[in-house]
Amino acid sequence: QMSANDCQDPPEYWTIHGLWPDKAEECNRTWHFNVSEIKDLMSDMRHYWPDVLHSSLNRTQFWKHEWDKHGTCAATLEVLNSQKKYFGKALELYQHVDLNNCLLKAGIKPSSSYYQMTAIKEALTRFYGVTPKIQCLPPEEGEKAQTIGQIEFCFTKELQLRNCTALKGESALMEADLKLGTEELSVCSDTLPTYYPSQVQ
Repeated sequence: QMSANDCQDPPEYWTIHGLWPDKAEECNRTWHFNVSEIKDLMSDMRHYWPDVLHSSLNRTQFWKHEWDKHGTCAATLEVLNSQKKYFGKALELYQHVDLNNCLLKAGIKPSSSYYQMTAIKEALTRFYGVTPKIQCLPPEEGEKAQTIGQIEFCFTKELQLRNCTALKGESALMEADLKLGTEELSVCSDTLPTYYPSQVQ
């Protein structure tokens, strides 16, 4: 939605935003991103974790940001203590969660009609046995519906799914610092009709 970006062919499936530790005291800010460490993951990274906002060389700017801000903190866990492990494990968790398939099986697909947020939540909770955190773009002026924007899954430090409403302190896919244009994602309202668009205009 930003006129300044060059969002080319946005994918029509859910992709990865990041893997974020919830509570990390030790972040090694001097540990710089090196794309050659994830060269084996490149085709999966480009597909499942695309940078649709920056046309930087190789489109690696998004990954660099995620590593600098979150990966260097997540690396305190042995299972995530290298760039290859951090990005590889995030891809693995994405495949394990298989959100695209889950929503499809629950009959929740992009549509021009609205959904009830409670129905989407119930379907996800039924499928996963835990409650994810669903974020939306609030209604634009004069509109009544919110638009689904991001679905966060939370994990324990052992990388087992857990409720996102659980106590803080475990490693989690945490609060987004994501802004789309001037609009910010926030936790979806249970009462507003919810739009799940087939295409981002």
